[in-house]
Amino acid sequence: MAISTNHVTSLSKPCISSFTTLKVLSKSNNYFHLGRSEFKRSSISCNVTAEASTLTINAKENDFKTLQRPNSVGRFGKFGGKYVPETLIPALTELEAAFHAITVDQDFQKELEGILKDYVGRESPLYFAERLTKHYRRPNGEGPHIYLKREDLNHTGSHKINNAIGQVLLAKRLGKKRIIAETGAGQHGVATATVCARFGLECIVYMGAQDMERQALNVFRMRLLGAEVRGVHAGTATLKDATSEAIRDWVTNVDSTHYILGSVAGPHPYPMMVREFHAIIGKETRRQALEKWGGKPDVLVACVGGGSNAMGLFHEFVDDFDVRLIGVEAAGHGLDSDKHAATLTKGEVGVLHGAMSFLLQDDDGQIIEPHSISAG
Repeated sequence: MAISTNHVTSLSKPCISSFTTLKVLSKSNNYFHLGRSEFKRSSISCNVTAEASTLTINAKENDFKTLQRPNSVGRFGKFGGKYVPETLIPALTELEAAFHAITVDQDFQKELEGILKDYVGRESPLYFAERLTKHYRRPNGEGPHIYLKREDLNHTGSHKINNAIGQVLLAKRLGKKRIIAETGAGQHGVATATVCARFGLECIVYMGAQDMERQALNVFRMRLLGAEVRGVHAGTATLKDATSEAIRDWVTNVDSTHYILGSVAGPHPYPMMVREFHAIIGKETRRQALEKWGGKPDVLVACVGGGSNAMGLFHEFVDDFDVRLIGVEAAGHGLDSDKHAATLTKGEVGVLHGAMSFLLQDDDGQIIEPHSISAG
């Protein structure tokens, strides 16, 4: 979502399940910023009440600074890094070098741009939500103009294909014939399977057994596209466990296999790569805002789970200090319960899947499973 002092709001991705069920309540004029080195850490969690159109906002601020670019060992400040077995270090080093090479390779960028335009269907519309805008208009007639960045209109139905296209093209440059991926709700899996079918590559998707039951249609789509979907029964049989299995596969088959991570997670250079391949979302939003109302959004709002959609929207505007960036986490049954997914709000620093990040942990430092009513 993007909001401006000229009363313009744009939603990149719905926080719940429908564009028309979002209501952001704030008791103050506090501004919540994510990812800016000059600001305190701020995160927001949303709690769905009996009224589907109502969200309660909780904010948390901590004093810390982070960096926008990773250093030589892949750290954004103290976050990120490469906490992986030695067998993966050469592959990660090769991947980082290849990624830096394609960022300045005009032929690669031209090929990527052409596929995103003709195959994915970009650019995605920045749609004016007229009735939603009227719904939140104040009695004096003032209020935000709400725009939706319609990533759901991309081929395969989500933003996930932006990253899948980029990473498959990169994998081809590296000579990899086998692609693996993890998926929760199935959108990343469907996008990866689609792109692998487009380029004739072997595709294996790891998915939690519980998620496979909840998202049977996406499992069918992946298999229809020629992908092998491997159910993961370990742990809670959801996304975290699917990611762990995918990493085990990659360690075993690192010479022939490229792992397409779908979130801003994992060891360096994955967070940087995923962010850059999704940055087109924010670049288009800036250009479309200029065309539609002659300026920038004042506020951008996106849900924060794995972070790929949020970072794709936010990254373009990180240096625009007159644009507020709001990330919304799921507070589930409440932040004081054990049934929420607000890792930025309630988490502590720890290491998971090769990177240092905020995690929900118990007193012994063991990972606590986040609660979610959706797959993943």
